[in-house]
Amino acid sequence: MAVRDLIYYGNPLLRQKAKKIHRFDASLPKLAQDMFETMHANNGAGLAAPQIALSIRFFVVELTDPETEKHYKVAMANPEIVKSEGEQIGLDGCLSIPGYYGVNVRRANRVVVKGQDVRGKPMRIDAQGYFAWALQHEIDHLDGILYLDLLERPEDLREIDSSETEEASAARS
Repeated sequence: MAVRDLIYYGNPLLRQKAKKIHRFDASLPKLAQDMFETMHANNGAGLAAPQIALSIRFFVVELTDPETEKHYKVAMANPEIVKSEGEQIGLDGCLSIPGYYGVNVRRANRVVVKGQDVRGKPMRIDAQGYFAWALQHEIDHLDGILYLDLLERPEDLREIDSSETEEASAARS
């Protein structure tokens, strides 16, 4: 396993629609391991392949929902949101936009996502709350969308200071 280098806001790769994965071989499970390690090394809750300069439709998420205390860990290729409902408004942050976070970001409260695991086997996830938030954030990355695009007002982008570190870091993915 290896920690990969992140790319940051301003890199054009973050704004491109990632390519669908057609070939599932031994490199994808290794990539998933590397991405989990990279995500953990940067204190994130999720990581999309474009954030490590790979324009492919793949992401990892690992988090514990603070409300339900349920732990989730998933690696998914070619994800697609097939159903969404409800709304939640909250904080959003991104490993590719260090030092900042957004407030009053709106996302669906529940999503159903279909995709494939690292071996190409079809999978489906029904997620709510924080887990649903993280899945939507990572899928946005695969479509070249950043949480900055979801901010309704410029003042909803906040700089992290030492008193907000814990709150803001909880939103990073």
